Amino acid sequence: MSEFAKRSTVYFNPDLHRALRIKAADTQRTVSELVNDAVRMALREDQEDLTAFVERQDEPVLTYEELLSDLKAHGKI
Repeated sequence: MSEFAKRSTVYFNPDLHRALRIKAADTQRTVSELVNDAVRMALREDQEDLTAFVERQDEPVLTYEELLSDLKAHGKI
């Protein structure tokens, strides 16, 4: 554990906590390591979504009908 690690209290559903403890033992990792990795992954996915949104913000907006028409015109549906 890093010397800069911060402590926090987290309450888990008993079944989830049991699964975490089993996974930690099976992988020879700590529950903290598993939780840190899961949170890091979730935040990375959020960042990827935000990045994609920013990259596409200048694209033209299509109505649902325009989208359907375009998909039909290009043989996608």
